[in-house]
Amino acid sequence: MSDDGHQQDGHEHVPSRQRRRFPGISSRAYEHPADRSALVALRKLSGFDTVFKALSGLLPERSLRLLFLSDSVRVSDQQFTHLNDMLRDACYILDLEKVPPMYVNQDPQPNAMCIGLDEPIIVVTTGLVELLDEEEMRAVIGHEVGHALSGHSVYRTILLFLTNLAIRVAWIPLGNVAIMAIVTALREWFRKSELSADRAGLLVGQDLQASMRGLMKIAGGNHLHEMNVDAFLKQAEEYEAGGDLRDSVLKILNVLPRSHPFTTVRAAELKKWAESRDYQRIMDGHYPRRSEDKDTSVTDSFRESASHYASHVKSSKDPLMKLVTDIAGGAGDLGGRVRRGFGGFTSSTPRDGGDAPPADTPRDGS
Repeated sequence: MSDDGHQQDGHEHVPSRQRRRFPGISSRAYEHPADRSALVALRKLSGFDTVFKALSGLLPERSLRLLFLSDSVRVSDQQFTHLNDMLRDACYILDLEKVPPMYVNQDPQPNAMCIGLDEPIIVVTTGLVELLDEEEMRAVIGHEVGHALSGHSVYRTILLFLTNLAIRVAWIPLGNVAIMAIVTALREWFRKSELSADRAGLLVGQDLQASMRGLMKIAGGNHLHEMNVDAFLKQAEEYEAGGDLRDSVLKILNVLPRSHPFTTVRAAELKKWAESRDYQRIMDGHYPRRSEDKDTSVTDSFRESASHYASHVKSSKDPLMKLVTDIAGGAGDLGGRVRRGFGGFTSSTPRDGGDAPPADTPRDGS
């Protein structure tokens, strides 16, 4: 260890501290409502069940395990011991009985994933290990353990397989369209599942600032002295509220090919949850148990998801979401608002030569 209190490998040395443990916690405690509703919608997608059952039997999971065993470094008491300690600690906190194997893979791109059909495998890249300090890495490992507890690894594995398959059969018109429909639905679900796993990472690390720093580093690299959490979160606010309807459409198009939500959005969502009553209740020991999962009502899950989406649309500052709210509320002159939203027909000069009210003057008493 160097004199300034840092280990020579660049990982900040943080004294051990007591963290709360959540015996028997159900993944429902931290799952984002959009995660659950997207997964339900995914399962209802035409042909998904058939593809899922077929791939479950065809995917070479044993080959996948052998690949990581032969060409990556398995975390253990002898290798990457600090990561092994964090992994065991994360499983202890979330009460995951079987500790999944974890591998470090040589790749300069910072990344981590939880894959596997029968049993989950956690993989982190060297780029991520070298980028994050101890507390930031603890949140990431908690994030991946959250994926394992939620059963996300199965669908993540199928997403990886289908993404590669879509590239191979791109020359088959109908075949590629069918696969891409499922891939698009899987990506939509996976982006939502990342929000759930971010919450699990916070429950494990129990350090919101470390979670924020980790997301900032993934976005901007190892330059913390050049970054600021408040300014970073303000980017998310500006991203959501800025622009017109054209920007809203571009946001949708930009996010469609991604497997992860934008980093600033993830940070803002996590901070919002950390300040919520739901998070505080979990920290106080009041949370749903796995033993109660079998009694969970699907209808209640749908209702909660619908309530979340309604609240999100109502409070959103995005121009498109505002328009949706106005449509639901029966606001007048929506055609004019759409035209103005797309930047056209904003002139106050009337087409028929008559007097026209200014663009921002309400009509019909609205």
